Amino acid sequence: MLRCLKPALGAALALTLTLGAAQERVLLPSLDMQQTGPVQLSAYWFALAQPNPAPAMVLLHGCGGMADSQGQLSSRMRDMAARLNALGVAVLVPDSLGPRGQTELCTQRVGTRAITQTQRRRDALGALQWLAVQPGVDATRLGLLGWSNGGSTVLAATNQRHAEVRASAAQASLAVAFYPGCEAELQRGYASSAALLLLLGADDDWTAPGPCVALAQRAPAPQPQIEVYAGAYHGFDSTSPVRLRKDVPNGVHPGAGVHVGTNPQARRAGAQRLEQFVRAQWQLESRS
Repeated sequence: MLRCLKPALGAALALTLTLGAAQERVLLPSLDMQQTGPVQLSAYWFALAQPNPAPAMVLLHGCGGMADSQGQLSSRMRDMAARLNALGVAVLVPDSLGPRGQTELCTQRVGTRAITQTQRRRDALGALQWLAVQPGVDATRLGLLGWSNGGSTVLAATNQRHAEVRASAAQASLAVAFYPGCEAELQRGYASSAALLLLLGADDDWTAPGPCVALAQRAPAPQPQIEVYAGAYHGFDSTSPVRLRKDVPNGVHPGAGVHVGTNPQARRAGAQRLEQFVRAQWQLESRS
């Protein structure tokens, strides 16, 4: 079944293909412009069937994209969408890579990557604007949640020191970043109107926690909340064992590779902290 959805702020039509009872594929306009118009982002939309308008969260993938090796939405994205749906939160998962002809950014050196943080910030803002006009969505309770490169996008898309963030018709009221790179927004100065939670690994040698701790300490109110998990590497919330990725040119020790993989204790603690944060900020009641 095909249907057209009215996109935010008069942008191009969004095309929707129903995949299941609560999951759809949609196209939505980024704020990033090409010669032919806005970049059209493909996305998964996990709506909720309930009488009252629900909060909604945009999930922002890391440098490896949102798909698994079979081209399907990754288990991390599916699990987070299910977790948030269970809390009463609708979920949108946009793809920043495919529409621009990329499959991953992890092996591309920072500063020369084919997709910039400016483009990803504009994708996030476009996603928020799309959400704000969807039936059944509470436009006063929109959020951003991202991992790694997507976590950096969370920071960039909530930092009021970017003019296009200040000017955006739709704003996030809540934001969560798993192990982001914080250097760029730390140097710019971070000031957000959104409540922000940072979830970091103390032993992360890809995106070091230190700049994020400094960002949280220096930010004006509302000051970010921060959790740093001992013994945890990048990707501590995954289920994959820790491995050394030698194909990543960036990191704390350029050329030495980076460690990526689960820390079961940090994974459980991070999931509990995330749920606590979302419930408290959006005043969500139990759906059991």
